[in-house]
Amino acid sequence: MIYKDFQDLKLSALGLGAMRLPVVDGDDARIDEAAAEKMVDYAIKRGINYFDTAWGYHSGRSELVMGKLLSRYPRDRFFLADKFPGYDLSNMGRVEEIFEEQLKKCRVDHFDFYLFHNVCEMNIDAYLDERHGIFDYLVRQKEAGRIRHLGFSAHGSYGVIERFLKAYGDRMEFCQIQLNYLDWTFQDAKAKIALLDGYGIPVWVMEPLRGGRLASLSPEDAAKLKTLRPGEGVPAWAFRFLQSLPSVTVVLSGMSSFAQLEENLDTFEAEKPLDAREMETLLAVADGMVRKIALPCTACRYCTSHCPQGLDIPSLLALYNEHCFTEGGFLAPMALSALPEDKRPPACLGCRSCEAVCPQQIRISEAMADFTAKLNA
Repeated sequence: MIYKDFQDLKLSALGLGAMRLPVVDGDDARIDEAAAEKMVDYAIKRGINYFDTAWGYHSGRSELVMGKLLSRYPRDRFFLADKFPGYDLSNMGRVEEIFEEQLKKCRVDHFDFYLFHNVCEMNIDAYLDERHGIFDYLVRQKEAGRIRHLGFSAHGSYGVIERFLKAYGDRMEFCQIQLNYLDWTFQDAKAKIALLDGYGIPVWVMEPLRGGRLASLSPEDAAKLKTLRPGEGVPAWAFRFLQSLPSVTVVLSGMSSFAQLEENLDTFEAEKPLDAREMETLLAVADGMVRKIALPCTACRYCTSHCPQGLDIPSLLALYNEHCFTEGGFLAPMALSALPEDKRPPACLGCRSCEAVCPQQIRISEAMADFTAKLNA
């Protein structure tokens, strides 16, 4: 196992995320505890010491199961991360209640790492609202030793992350973001890392395989990679990409089977970062994947001055592209929920004024109609 320095700690470069544990009969709320136990034991045996759970994972069962399985080991044998569930705005006034319950569920007296969960467009105002007392409470728990290291995870845009950092950046010790070779440009992860670097905040990675999308590629794309590294499997390329980024400390993988765990552990026995040619080829593969689905908006913003509804068309098209590529998911609906109703895709009149000035000749009105239909579906 590769280990990374974080302050005075040695963290396993691969962490076990407990969001996609094996389940019974496809029911996300019914974790297969015997299978999960086998995975946790093997992970610790092979050197993983970082485990990540959350309030909402597996319908609230993840914390309970991970607490039970890890309690069989000495407390100094593992690092446990948990999160305040601010993705649900109804939780904003419950920080003390939830934190105390999380400690009980996880059977610990402290969390090694604790995060503001999912800082995004939907909740940034609430997270920054001092009336909820979330930041002050968590800082007090850190001072009391019940949180060893405080950080945040983010699915939001660059601007949202920047707002959060301007308010709390001096107290944040790490940040967990969605990062993989597809999202390097597609979700502007490269710029987000540069922003975090500016604050001296190390990066934890979630979705290294893009929810499994990068675990297998088309035969054509797989062949391109195989030519460069004949002995490397397709999933390993995603991890080698991350090993090439100096900012990355921990890579979290939500492994749902023993076979996935074993394969990932083999990959993390040694660092094998990409050289320039390999990086160029991999990013070209990602670009090709996106181009097959995404609209080629360059955010030139000619369209916005011609929209009678005042819609932020480039931002909406970026969310449309994400929603189409992911074939659904929560990111686009979550971001749109932060907008007034008259600034969302259904507000498009279909007048095509924007299309008359679009250099890329994008059929924007059709995209907005399709976006609306997909959201309603």
